[in-house]
Amino acid sequence: MNSLIEPSFRDSIEMLYNQAIKDMDVAPGLAEKIKVCNSTYTVRFGVKLRGQIHTFTGYRSVHSEHREPVKGGIRYALSVNQDEVEALAALMTYKCALTEVPFGGSKGGLCIDPRAWEEHELEQITRRFAYELIKRDLINPSQNVPAPDMGTGEREMGWIADQYNRMNTTDINAAACVTGKPVELGGIAGRVEATGRGVQYALQEFFRHPEDVKTAGLDGTLEGKRIIVQGLGNVGYHAAKFLSEEDGAKIVAVVERDGTVFNADGVNIEELHLHIQQHGGVLTYPHGQVLLGAEARMGMEADCDILIPAAIEGSINLGNADRIKAKVIIEAANGPITAGADAILRDKGIFIIPDLYANAGGVTVSYFEWVKNLSHIRFGRMQRRAEEGRHQLLVDELNRVLGDAGLSTGLSENFTSKYLKGACEIDLVRSGLDDTMREAYQIMRERWRGGHAQDLRMAGYQIAIQRVIATYQNKGL
Repeated sequence: MNSLIEPSFRDSIEMLYNQAIKDMDVAPGLAEKIKVCNSTYTVRFGVKLRGQIHTFTGYRSVHSEHREPVKGGIRYALSVNQDEVEALAALMTYKCALTEVPFGGSKGGLCIDPRAWEEHELEQITRRFAYELIKRDLINPSQNVPAPDMGTGEREMGWIADQYNRMNTTDINAAACVTGKPVELGGIAGRVEATGRGVQYALQEFFRHPEDVKTAGLDGTLEGKRIIVQGLGNVGYHAAKFLSEEDGAKIVAVVERDGTVFNADGVNIEELHLHIQQHGGVLTYPHGQVLLGAEARMGMEADCDILIPAAIEGSINLGNADRIKAKVIIEAANGPITAGADAILRDKGIFIIPDLYANAGGVTVSYFEWVKNLSHIRFGRMQRRAEEGRHQLLVDELNRVLGDAGLSTGLSENFTSKYLKGACEIDLVRSGLDDTMREAYQIMRERWRGGHAQDLRMAGYQIAIQRVIATYQNKGL
């Protein structure tokens, strides 16, 4: 397999797209229109730092404007390039269409190592990059709305939001120019955890379908399932944390850039995450077997039930696909499996839950944040206490009826306290995300099980493409 040519990330996305439309009745011109990126803006700007001018290169790509605004994160990494940004923008289009999030697809990136700069320097760089995009309406609440991605987070989104405010002082909807902000700046509860939480909900939905679980060579529930996580960044950390703490799964290995931690009894995710924050890696982690070098790179190839690649694209490729032993792979990262590796894994019978669905939790909750910013009110503020009041009336009446019947104990305190609690913002966010992940899986599964697609990935692509086509046709295109 190593002698074959490995497709690039962009090539992989286009190959998967081409494969999806083979069995669809799409006019050639429209098929090409959907596939290509509408535009990519490249900016090179200078910032005076440490006594000299440093020049940085950034990108903002718009793949599809069938729905507006367009949506997609901004990543900071030295590997950022135009092809990668355009591939990610295309994936955002399909992801939003599949999950019925009413955005087009976009993506941005800055070619930089964020660890190489002090915080105040990174703020200067971010604000200047934002300025270049804002003045061209490539950051705008109604046209183009970024979010965090690899190398960025709440801090950077806060700087971008403030920069937009400074340049658009009378825009009442300015807070909606970017999502993933700190809650204090108009962010939404649950956004930081959203992508990892979405991975959890995706796996929960998968295990609700015994036929699918059996197809993957598994049985039962998530309880006790052996999971390997590649990458303990924001997405991998939250997915591993929720699956181990709430669903009883066992994280038997964590693959990081400097080594792999194995523990057959289960890695303590909170403990390992704290260790990485304090020491910059897993090298000196004392609670488990730490493998380095070539052995560490084989961490993803170890025997397990579920593999969660949550780092970068192309981590499962022609060079290692035939050695993967997991029964299920859920793509928490964007494009972790190349198009060539996808075919190998499918032939091996490995069940793949694809990225355009599995990691859509981030953009789903970003949509909720955008709606919150446009409505200018916190979710739950209007109805929470009214809901609690109605529940109290019911509890009081039930206790009265039970008392009249001689059942003096009434309703249990545990039930009463849970029932009386009205839904706060994070409860509503999680409910909306869970609903989104359930419905998207079910429609993919229906298409796949109905014989219209060879697997969930092709089903997801075809559903997304159909929805984009429908939007264009309803516009008269």
